[in-house]
Amino acid sequence: MSLIQSARMNGHDPYAYLKDVLTRLPTQKASEIEQLLPHQWMPG
Repeated sequence: MSLIQSARMNGHDPYAYLKDVLTRLPTQKASEIEQLLPHQWMPG
């Protein structure tokens, strides 16, 4: 399953999800990386 499909299945707009994740990824702590998964993501 793709990230886009996962985002849709979790009720997120795929574009907003990917934009936010790619923006936050460089500064996200490795120990908190699971927060960026579609089923745990909260718009930032």
